[in-house]
Amino acid sequence: MVEVLNKIHEFYGAHAKGIVWEHNTHVGDARATDMANEGVVNVGQLLREEKGAETIFIIGFGTHRGTVIAADEWGVAPEQMLIPPAQTGSWEDAMHKAGPHDKFIHFTKHNRHLFQKPIGHRAIGVVYNPAYEQYGNYVPSAMSNRYDVFIYINVTNALHPLTVEEVIL
Repeated sequence: MVEVLNKIHEFYGAHAKGIVWEHNTHVGDARATDMANEGVVNVGQLLREEKGAETIFIIGFGTHRGTVIAADEWGVAPEQMLIPPAQTGSWEDAMHKAGPHDKFIHFTKHNRHLFQKPIGHRAIGVVYNPAYEQYGNYVPSAMSNRYDVFIYINVTNALHPLTVEEVIL
């Protein structure tokens, strides 16, 4: 993905800007998680290293509960799943306890230090299994190092995938 983004940037020039929409585990800087201990890198980390943190703006998302469209393993058809309430002590639980309304947190030089202690942060992606909620769906994260902004939606509602039909001309 980083190679593709670099080619697009090269094509459009130095002043071009873009938006990349990926799951938190792809865009949130891996160095701010336990993924770094396993040697895992991701798009957010690589772009910050290559382009400089001041030129990359990363937005993370999270929810306390709701529904999502996902598959419980690779290669399986996606389905609507119930997202149980966030694990006690997690980032999403803290957001919920701060008030059951949606939130927008901008990590700045003035408040970044307040959000650097690692805390469990729920990972929901293309593959998600609510049965693993207490054992593997949370990534310890220093939130203000992982993202520049965090958008919290207290209760989410699953989107409905588009139906695509082949048209022969």
